Amino acid sequence: MGMGEPLQNYEATLEALRILLSDYAYGLSRRRVTVSTSGVVPMIDRLAQDCPVALAVSLHAPDDALRDRLVPLNRKYPLAQLMAACQAYLKYAPRDFITFEYTMMKGVNDSLEQAEALVDLLQSMPSKVNLIPFNPFPGSSLQRSDAAQIRRFGERLLEAGITATIRKTRGDDIDAACGQLAGEVINITKRRPSLAHRTIS
Repeated sequence: MGMGEPLQNYEATLEALRILLSDYAYGLSRRRVTVSTSGVVPMIDRLAQDCPVALAVSLHAPDDALRDRLVPLNRKYPLAQLMAACQAYLKYAPRDFITFEYTMMKGVNDSLEQAEALVDLLQSMPSKVNLIPFNPFPGSSLQRSDAAQIRRFGERLLEAGITATIRKTRGDDIDAACGQLAGEVINITKRRPSLAHRTIS
């Protein structure tokens, strides 16, 4: 997984996909290649025509009010448009479902009421939901949802017939997990005295 919005760099993304899929290069199956997007609706439609691969959508909220805050792109392409684009994409997709990424943030988007709202949102959408524990980073006031709450949230999705998995976090102990690129930088040059100020014995 890289960083940035691939569908805002569409031509480069398309070229990379064609290389990954080409029998003269990597020869990967379309089912094994996933484009992850925050929801650039016109480009989702275009990808369906040009090079349909598996699609993952960074959702993170079940309603427009919250998603506007968490994913500002939602103000341009609200959930109704995004869901319609995903539904249309399924006609061309190599898999029969869309993956939705949902980062679990304590007290923000992890209530059972929000789980219910997510069920309503995805009711007619063949989907898989990845529940991702939030990885804190310096300067953020957000916190990771409790493990028990993530489990309850996931159970509600499963009860409604929605495939849900809880992603295991790796690398968070050294601030190298998903979403932790903006880590704290330590200037090691200030840790030891300059050679110019050392005495020679």
